Amino acid sequence: MAQAYIFDHVRTPRGRGRPNGGLHAVNSTELAAQVLRALRDRNQLDSAEVGEVALGVVTPFGEQGSNLTRPAILMAGYAESVPGLQLDRACSSGLDAVNMMAAQVMAGQLDLAIGGGVESMSRVPMGSQGSAWARDPAIAYATAFAPQGIGADLIATRSGFSRDDVDAYALASQQRAGRAWDEGRFKNSVIPVVDALGFPLLERDEHMRPQTRPEDLASLQPAFAQMGTLGGYDAIALQKYPDVFEIEHVHTAGNSSGIVDGAAGVLVGSLEAGKRLGLKPRARIRSFATIGTDPTIMLTGPAPASLRALQRAGMTVADIDLFELNEAFASVVLEYMRVLDIGHERINVNGGAIALGHPLGATGAMLLGTVLDELERTGGSTALVSLCVGIGMGAATIIERV
Repeated sequence: MAQAYIFDHVRTPRGRGRPNGGLHAVNSTELAAQVLRALRDRNQLDSAEVGEVALGVVTPFGEQGSNLTRPAILMAGYAESVPGLQLDRACSSGLDAVNMMAAQVMAGQLDLAIGGGVESMSRVPMGSQGSAWARDPAIAYATAFAPQGIGADLIATRSGFSRDDVDAYALASQQRAGRAWDEGRFKNSVIPVVDALGFPLLERDEHMRPQTRPEDLASLQPAFAQMGTLGGYDAIALQKYPDVFEIEHVHTAGNSSGIVDGAAGVLVGSLEAGKRLGLKPRARIRSFATIGTDPTIMLTGPAPASLRALQRAGMTVADIDLFELNEAFASVVLEYMRVLDIGHERINVNGGAIALGHPLGATGAMLLGTVLDELERTGGSTALVSLCVGIGMGAATIIERV
């Protein structure tokens, strides 16, 4: 089987996911197109050499529906021959898009491809497309549906993570993200988003608050307590987990992922294609995996997905230099660290979605790029990227720097 290599990656800054956010005026197709243009121009690509573009989009509704990847390809000025597809596996969609393209390279069906994702949460609010799982009473009852925030609080309760614990993790995310920007750790991969005249609209992640203080976080009210008690979701979750007497609601807007806009792309291909096109490989994709887990608690998939990816690569946790896990909620990362016995110094070293935000369809590709840059900066060799996924799943990818 052929190997799949990463040649380059770029992302936009993350703009606040609200009408006054820095990227609100730019639709998702144009956000994706600007990423595609940057990948082409940075690598002096003949776009006709790209065999496929796959983009994750988690809310494929309205202007984000109907396979926006194809018009983004055309808007970017790529050759008409380049096909595109849009996919949705909730929060791991951007990583799945990269994995899907890498798999086709490994199978010999593609020589060069782009995987990534895009989400404009300010223009197309999360959940706009509806959900039979959440809204159909028969399906919700049969699968013991509870919203993600309930699952996050249930994880914290079962593992004994206090409000102080999750707030402390959130504070570290803010501080690490601020340091990463101050030290220029993102400068080679974040492209400015420009308007129709070419003037920059946003050049820096705008959701983060590196000056956050512990008392700021402590002042925030639990975000999911009311839906848990009055909405009845605590009772549903407790039926599934009778070892817990009562759910402690510890998650707030300050220790959960931020709502933002953004796009990302990763250029992958075979070594032979890279040599022919003058592209220098930066890393190879060692393995990837997805897994299903309990849909009620929902957010425990990253650890088993990571272990499956490690097994496929013939590796152990000790073989990984850096971990990057989406900070959907603070307890998700704390649980992952507990289960895999990982110290905080090895994971999310440049902050994460609590500070920077989580543009649903794009996040997985962003994390992959972030950890590759950090491997290069520190001289590390291996990294594992993982995300929890809605309806109880997890995804993971292992890369090795070349």
